[in-house]
Amino acid sequence: MARQTTPNPTMLLDASFGEPEAMARVLEAHPDYRVLRRLTPVREYGRKRTGNVAKVLILDTETTGLDSATDRIIELALLLVDVDVQTGQPLQVLNVYDELEDPGMPISAEAMRVTGITDAMVAGKKLDESRITSLMEGVSLVIAHNARFDRAFVEKRLPTFAQLPWACSLAEIDWAAQGRGSAKLEFLAHELGWFYDAHRAEMDCHALLAVLAAPLPNTGETGLARLLSAAQLGSYKVFATGSPFDSKDALRARGYRWDGERKVWHTQVDSHAALELECAWLKSAVYGNRSARIDVEQQTALERFSSRPGLKSVVSF
Repeated sequence: MARQTTPNPTMLLDASFGEPEAMARVLEAHPDYRVLRRLTPVREYGRKRTGNVAKVLILDTETTGLDSATDRIIELALLLVDVDVQTGQPLQVLNVYDELEDPGMPISAEAMRVTGITDAMVAGKKLDESRITSLMEGVSLVIAHNARFDRAFVEKRLPTFAQLPWACSLAEIDWAAQGRGSAKLEFLAHELGWFYDAHRAEMDCHALLAVLAAPLPNTGETGLARLLSAAQLGSYKVFATGSPFDSKDALRARGYRWDGERKVWHTQVDSHAALELECAWLKSAVYGNRSARIDVEQQTALERFSSRPGLKSVVSF
C-alpha cells in the first residue's frame, strides 16, 4: 500500500501561481493552514420561499462616542432583507441604505481612529429621514449586534424606531454555547472564513447578515431563525431590589449589571421557568433565604434593549 503524504503547499502553490482562488483552495486543504476570504455582500440568494416571509432590518451605527446622552450618530446603515420564516434563510436584500451625518460636534480622535470617519467627511451631511421611514414599513424585526447600544442612539435621533420590535444578535444568541471563543462580530465572521473592513456601518451590516444566515454549530438553525423565534417570546428583567452590598461580587459573576440611576443590580431571563430559577438563586445566594420582595419587568421585543420599562410586578419569596 502506498503511503499517503501531506501535500507540499509550496509545490502546489507554484503550480497554481497567479490564480488566487486556486491557491486558497490548496492552502485550506492543508491541515496547517486556514484561509480567510474577503466577505462579498450578497443581494440575491437564489432560493425559493418555502413559507411565510418576514421583512428584517439589519442595522448598524457609527457614533462620536459611547454615551447616547451626549454623543451622536455619524453613520447609519440599514439592510432590508426578506427572510424565509420556515428555513431562517435570507431570500434577498431588498434595499441598502448607508449615509453619513454631521453630528454638530467634533468627532473624537478615538472615533476617527476606529471608524476612519473624519469631520470633513460628515460636514453638511444629513440622514434621509423620509427614506429611512419608508424602509421601516412592514418590518417584522430590527436586528443589531449590541442592540442596547444602537437602539439608544437610533431612537434618540429617529423616535419612530421605538415602534418596532428589536432583537440583539450579541445578547440573544449564546455564542459561547455554540463553541465560539468570542461574540465579537469580526471574530464570528473569521470563524466562518471571512474578513471585511470593520467599523463602517454598511459592511458591518453585511457581515452580520452573513453570520446570521449560517447554521449555528450546535443546533443547525440559523441565527436569523433563532432571533425571529426569540422575538415572539416574552422575557423578564429581574432586579435584585435591596440586595446586600456584600452580594455584589456574586451578582456580577452571575451576569448582573449595575443600573447607576436606579441603584440596583439587574439581569434578563428568557422564560417564566428561568424566572423561577433566578428567584430561587437570589433567595439562596443573595438574600440568605430571608424573605424579600424584588421588582420584575415583563418585556417584549418592543421594549427589550431600550430604556422603556415593561409590565412591572413584584415577586415575593
